[in-house]
Amino acid sequence: MAQGQKRNRALVPQAQGALERLKQEVATELGIQNYQGYLGDVPARLNGAVGGNMVRRMIAAAEQALIQQTAAQVQAGFRQGLQQQQQQFTQATPAGQTPNPFQVQVPPAQ
Repeated sequence: MAQGQKRNRALVPQAQGALERLKQEVATELGIQNYQGYLGDVPARLNGAVGGNMVRRMIAAAEQALIQQTAAQVQAGFRQGLQQQQQQFTQATPAGQTPNPFQVQVPPAQ
């Protein structure tokens, strides 16, 4: 396909430079030199390897972002739960007494 008929465009135009850098990095790691400009003489197998490794890396990055986002949500929920419990304990404990967060019956000292 001629350069003027190129149809695949980046969904986020600002990411085009980053995608090009990723493509060059992957091609270099695969041992493909001068992977830019006209690629009509490059076998489809090599082009597919570059594209496949790019997709693999992008999926790994997306999975990592999801893991971090989920961990942040779990931590925020945990903190919120602890704060609510702490508020309940401090409200239920009469002044001057130490709250017993485990609701364990402590026998009187002998």
